[in-house]
Amino acid sequence: MEYEEAKQKIVEGLTKKLKTKSKFYFNDLAEILGEKPREAKKVINKLVEEGVLEYWSSGSTSMYGLTGTGKQAAAEHED
Repeated sequence: MEYEEAKQKIVEGLTKKLKTKSKFYFNDLAEILGEKPREAKKVINKLVEEGVLEYWSSGSTSMYGLTGTGKQAAAEHED
C-alpha cells in the first residue's frame, strides 16, 4: 500500500470514530490499514513523525490519536 493511501485511510477511519473515542490501540490502526503489524508500524510511526497522529501513553497502555483531538488536547489548551 502506498503511504499517501495509507495516510488517507487512517485519517478517514479515525475521523469517523471521533464521536465515540479519540484514542486508539495499535491493533485498531493496523486493522483500518488492513496490514500486518510490521507494515502497519512503519506507516504509523511515519504519521507520528509528521504530526498527523500523536502517541499517548498512560505508562501501561500505549495509544494513538489524531493530533489535536480528544479531552487531553482540549485540557492542554486551557489557560
